[in-house]
Formats: sequence, structure tokens, C-alpha cells
Amino acid sequence: MADYTILYTDDDEDDISIFTDAVDSIPREIKLQTYSGGDKLLSAIFNPPSTPYVVFLDLNMPGKNGFDVLEELRNSDYKKDIPVVIYSTSSEPGIIEKCRALGANAFITKPILMSDIIKSIELAIQIEWDKFIPTKSNFVFKF
Repeated sequence: MADYTILYTDDDEDDISIFTDAVDSIPREIKLQTYSGGDKLLSAIFNPPSTPYVVFLDLNMPGKNGFDVLEELRNSDYKKDIPVVIYSTSSEPGIIEKCRALGANAFITKPILMSDIIKSIELAIQIEWDKFIPTKSNFVFKF
């Protein structure tokens, strides 16, 4: 079994707790690091440098929101290739397209059922991100 490191950022502590429970129920070696805001995530990625398998990123956060974090990662020479999955309550087409244009790798509207949350995490660790090319047809994952 491969070892996966997932970083998850959300300002909602309940969402972090649910996501953590979902990761804990997956029978794989997954190291989860959670952060309550964009600044904290960026600090963790850059100091000391961290290279997660995938980042799950909420959009609506105070301070640096998900768009800000995504832009900062994509403008960094050092960390621009980290896979970023936008994990948001939104399913608005304009927001989804903005995320794709800014360089996100995928978009998942936060599922309600625990089984679907688990499926979304499992999907993210099964994708070979270095080979995955996001297009309009494969960018959004629905559960």
C-alpha cells in the first residue's frame, strides 16, 4: 500500500472533523494534515517545504480564501505542481470555471453522505495527478 499525505483546509471545524473521520475509515495509509485557513495551509506547504499527494481546498474562508491560496500555489516556482482539489459547498458554474482557469486539478462539491465523502477522498488518492489533465469534461466530480 502506498503512503499518501493529504492536506485539507477549511474554516469550518465540523467539516474538518467529518473529513478526518472519513479519512480514518479508509483502509490505506493516509497522513492527514488539517488547517483552519489559507494562511496556515500556505505556511505549512512553504515552511518547511511540504509535498503532499493532494490538497483539498475549501473556497470560502476568511483571510486568504481558496482562490487566493490556489493563485499563490500556482504562481510559485517551487510548489506550482501540487495537485489541488477544490472542495466546496458551491456548484456554481462560474466558480467552477474560475477554479479551473486558476489551475485547480479537480472540483468536488462537498458531499452530504459520509459514504460519498469517503468516495471523494478515495478517488483523489487513486488519480495519478502527474498524468491527469483537467478538462471541462473531467474537472468536476459529483457524488
